[in-house]
Amino acid sequence: MIRQSRGLFDRLSLQLAVVNKLPAPVVGKVGPFLASLKVGPPEIQSALAGLFSPQAGEAATPFIKMIAKWVVNARNAAGQGKKVILVPFNFPTELIHAFESAEPLTSEVLSTLAASCLVGQGEEYWDMAMAMGMPDHLCSANTIELGSMLGCRDFHPQAIISSAPGGCDVNAKMHEFVAHVLNIPHFFLQKPPDDTGRGRERYTVYLQHLIRKLEVFLGEELREDKLRSVLEKANRCTELHYELFDLQKAVPCPVPNIFSLFLYGTRFTMWGTDEGIKTLEAMVRVSKRRLAQKAYPAAKEVARCVWAYTSYYWDFCGFFNWMEEQGYSHLGDGLDLYFPSPVDTSSMDSMIDGLAGAAWNMPMSRQVGAESMSRAWTEDMVFAAKTLKADCVIYCGHHSCKQTWSVVSILRNELEKRLGIPLLVLQGDSWIKRMTPIGVLQQEIDEFVKNVVLHKALPRRSIKKRRQRKWVTV
Repeated sequence: MIRQSRGLFDRLSLQLAVVNKLPAPVVGKVGPFLASLKVGPPEIQSALAGLFSPQAGEAATPFIKMIAKWVVNARNAAGQGKKVILVPFNFPTELIHAFESAEPLTSEVLSTLAASCLVGQGEEYWDMAMAMGMPDHLCSANTIELGSMLGCRDFHPQAIISSAPGGCDVNAKMHEFVAHVLNIPHFFLQKPPDDTGRGRERYTVYLQHLIRKLEVFLGEELREDKLRSVLEKANRCTELHYELFDLQKAVPCPVPNIFSLFLYGTRFTMWGTDEGIKTLEAMVRVSKRRLAQKAYPAAKEVARCVWAYTSYYWDFCGFFNWMEEQGYSHLGDGLDLYFPSPVDTSSMDSMIDGLAGAAWNMPMSRQVGAESMSRAWTEDMVFAAKTLKADCVIYCGHHSCKQTWSVVSILRNELEKRLGIPLLVLQGDSWIKRMTPIGVLQQEIDEFVKNVVLHKALPRRSIKKRRQRKWVTV
């Protein structure tokens, strides 16, 4: 049954339409001012305090303006003769940006915006999906947004692309179900379970087939000059990505914790656009300045933490800001591990090959969709932890990802064996706060760092041999 309540996308687009119209200097002043007032619903207070924290500096403004334009472009697409294509987080949106008649929307980003910035944090849309008989082991990352599409009168896309089969089966089946219910086209990009050159060749062929289907659907041929323009901007985004990655290696880390979210928020929405470049340039600029000033929000950096999977998105202040205040650096999570490569833009074929490589390396496609999930996930996490000089790794315990839950013990053993660092396994939903309160998560992280991480960093005490007594028989 469709409810009359306002949908997730409609609520977000109304708010972000105002932000989109405001000049950037106004957003840069109004945002921190509203954050300092500490009035209104607590979820909005937390979002503002996290986004406009002093550590984030001026990078928050281009990020928010970028997200606002991304949403408003989709909202206004029909009036401009364009079609909106809903994609999952592991699909390279730069391909959709290369079409003149299409706009991309990413379901997981919309769910994240709802969980962080809407009153009620999107939980009513999760409840709508459950009321329709959906199993409760679905992933809230996409079910919150898709529940809104199915459960109330909300914005609907004109087509859906699924690139998650094999990497995230829950995601793939949910998008397939929504496409069936809405009676809209559903396109697939399936990653072969073969990490050899043969598998990559097949994947490139699958992408070519997808492009042809999109051209027919949109009534537009993908132009080489437009694709080259987008991918040249994507190459600039790649350069900035690695500048930020290099800055994260510094001790203490000058990169604010919330920049992890800003980074893949850009990757999943506006990679290959001017707005994406502006956001990443601001992030690099802020981080370089903090490095030069030796700025850190706590008295010292206590622990350097890499998150193995996802973070928590329903309390920016209680998560990102709190970790910084304790001296716990958030060095990124699994969604940051997409390892972009510059694309050869010399020909159409080379650009398609580059896009296929980008799609292959998207988070979860690269790790969970690999020939050996445990090996691929472990190798990437070991590389990140070693390169970024991490003291520990934390797994959020997102309830729906049975694949990562099935191999997290292997990851823990390999981290201990190869790097000598511990792994903390939490139990919490990354998009729904009512599963585990933030106070409980904070306590577990705090106890883990103080009782395990710092204890392992202490020099080992030498154990003196006990002097044996000589027993005298009388």
